Amino acid sequence: MVYLLLLLINFSNAQISEVNFLNRDYDYGIQPSNIQANDLYDAYVAWRNAFAVPCSNGRYRIKFSTPTETVSEGVAYGMLLSVYANDKELFDGLWLYYQDFSNTNGVMNWKINGCSNVIGQNGATDAELDAAIALIVADKRWGNSGTINYQGDARTLISAIKNHEVEANTNVLKPGDAWGGSANTNPSYFATGYFRVFGEYTNDIMFWNAVADKCYDIINANLSKNNAIHNLVSDWCEADGDYSSIVPSAHDQGKSYYYDAARTPWRIAIDYVWYGNSKALDYSVLCNNFVNAIGGFDQIYPGYNQAGVAININYKDPVFTGSYAVAGMSSNTQSFVNSGYTELKDQSKSDYFSATLRAIYMFALSGNTYNPLEEPALGIIELDDMPFEIYPNPVSDHLFVSFRVPEQRTINLFSVNGIKLLGKTANTSEIELDISHLSSGIYFLNINKESFKIVKL
Repeated sequence: MVYLLLLLINFSNAQISEVNFLNRDYDYGIQPSNIQANDLYDAYVAWRNAFAVPCSNGRYRIKFSTPTETVSEGVAYGMLLSVYANDKELFDGLWLYYQDFSNTNGVMNWKINGCSNVIGQNGATDAELDAAIALIVADKRWGNSGTINYQGDARTLISAIKNHEVEANTNVLKPGDAWGGSANTNPSYFATGYFRVFGEYTNDIMFWNAVADKCYDIINANLSKNNAIHNLVSDWCEADGDYSSIVPSAHDQGKSYYYDAARTPWRIAIDYVWYGNSKALDYSVLCNNFVNAIGGFDQIYPGYNQAGVAININYKDPVFTGSYAVAGMSSNTQSFVNSGYTELKDQSKSDYFSATLRAIYMFALSGNTYNPLEEPALGIIELDDMPFEIYPNPVSDHLFVSFRVPEQRTINLFSVNGIKLLGKTANTSEIELDISHLSSGIYFLNINKESFKIVKL
């Protein structure tokens, strides 16, 4: 596990917060080797300052393409970014906002007028999926001793998704709690890696694996029935792969690989880098083959029909490029992966959708969209070969180290970049460290030349 520098950030529209990025190595695939130390810092700060807006009572919203509006998708994207960045203030504010505007099914109404009232009723499934996985990350990263019970809220939301956003008896993921199913679904919502996490987290593995398998069946049917080249699924389709015209506002009646479908490579690639799933690998390889066929990441344009003809050739968009770059981690060629990251980083855009997804893709490529179930469990650290305990963890103010045998010992607390912050030497059975003055974040306690992760709330 590699930890990136803990950064103190003074956001223009927020209180001082501490953010840290964990450059995790995924279990599968290869990651870019050309990511610079400040890349994620720059992307996150720019995104937060541009789109995060405080409401009252600690709530936050994310500005939509119409800045006076907020959509549930944006709130959930913000939850993903803020939890993986350790920005607890923003995360909590977004989750409280989500809950404020939830309907009777327990999912957020999809469009809100600023901080005030619902203007688009009922849920959008992709928002629920991202919010639920973000809550699991929060549970594992921060624990549940604060005002929000992330674990309880995550389980409740996953139950709502199961009961209202998966079609009964078919395992088809619906696009919302009030519509869709076999007659209409959206492949870019198919977060198959999340489903495996949901199954483990709620002890419901058979159900969620079946939902993931059904997603791959739909993708493959859509590609086959419509003679699509490589990975180019359509924005919308029926469960048997046929086109669906239920969404009249969709470009080309939802038949093209456009701004919905563009997210599919990212969604599926997460299943591969987390679990090594063979179906995820198969689809990711199709994505890589497409990139190679068109001449590289710098030749990706925003939108294609399923025959591979570009829709827009006058500009580039990280919504498309970055998704392919994430899928590129399934490649075994480092230069290919690096070129995807370079192109994504260079495609900076200011609109809500492009800027937000660019940041999310950069997080994914850098190892900052890790499987939350692989986050080290918090609580008392008690190792069989170590004659001591460290508690509580996470900690708010006072940290204790209890030794089985009293003797002269020195313990030190370090920041993630190796700066010594506190130290104490004592010949007692218990040593207490007052860390109430330290900011929230991750620290390391050094005892007998061993280091242990400490989370300060």
